[in-house]
Amino acid sequence: MPAPGEAADRQLLARLVGVYLFGAGAGAFAAWIGSPLPWMIGPLLATASLYLTGVVDISIPVKTRPVGQVVIASQVGVYFSPAAFAMLLAFAPLLIGMALATACCALVVALLLARVANLNLTAAFLSSLPTSPVEAAVMAERYNCNPGPVILSQTVRIASVVVLVPVAIYMIDGWPARDMVRTTPELDAIAVLLLAGIGMAGALLARACRVPNPFFLGPLAASSAVSALGVAPSFYPSIVLSCAQIILGVWLGSTFRRSLFAAAGRLVTASIVTTLLMLALTSIIAVIVSRMAGLSWELMVLGTAPGGVTEMALTAKFLGQDVALITAFHLTRIFILMPNIPWIIRMIHRFERRRNCCDGGDGSDLP
Repeated sequence: MPAPGEAADRQLLARLVGVYLFGAGAGAFAAWIGSPLPWMIGPLLATASLYLTGVVDISIPVKTRPVGQVVIASQVGVYFSPAAFAMLLAFAPLLIGMALATACCALVVALLLARVANLNLTAAFLSSLPTSPVEAAVMAERYNCNPGPVILSQTVRIASVVVLVPVAIYMIDGWPARDMVRTTPELDAIAVLLLAGIGMAGALLARACRVPNPFFLGPLAASSAVSALGVAPSFYPSIVLSCAQIILGVWLGSTFRRSLFAAAGRLVTASIVTTLLMLALTSIIAVIVSRMAGLSWELMVLGTAPGGVTEMALTAKFLGQDVALITAFHLTRIFILMPNIPWIIRMIHRFERRRNCCDGGDGSDLP
């Protein structure tokens, strides 16, 4: 007879397997109907529905997300051929300019979110800037802000971008037939292990060097370096890429906790509205710049979308856009924003403390 602890562990494992199978089934259905990014969007929406309705409340292990990130990042790096790198250098001014434009849009949205949701500016900026929800929440706690609204807003932003951007592009360009959906060719196990080994080595090295988001940036750098040398690794087979997307989609969907949304009140509406505004602003700028630069509007919209680099790289691949260039847009934004977010937030926090003191407080009651 198993011990109580063993029985509980088995029950938890069975429930985790059930959630992943449910997500995989939703991904298969999304692929059957020809949805863009089906193995990400399907599990995301299905898992979110389980958690929002309270059917499931178990925690998806955070350690599962790096598995999906390593797979996606190492595959994205394969696109960085020598010719691709030469193209990226030629577009450097555009990459930097669009990164700054996206940051400015985030600042405008943060000011609106602070007013509508009654958040202090520190929390509003952390909720609106395109960055990792985990890193934003950690920074919120550091400055005595409630991390709940920050996590909610960041999760709504990423999920909305992942779902709305590819669907909108499909609706404008036309929904392709199911047999036209792009898949990667089936390859042998040795090629898969080689690319996975490169990705894991890059992830471990980046983690040891304390690089932000090491499980994406590390494998991406390692795979890109190998490809830039002209020794391009083979792509993962479609089944491996689909499993990685299921892992990421289930994890993201599980962050839609019923308790978090129930306690958020009008913050939910404010987050959705400001996210849509952010998407509208970045998309308008992208379309205008695409006409001026003579580039595809789809490419520019994906490049400036305020979503995660992992999800946008997948979307670009699925929609047949230039994965290397779109990834470069997002990485440029990451390397410009991430080192500067701490001092920007510190400056905003100090401003609020001074303003609060002038209003008669002691500066310690910021929410």
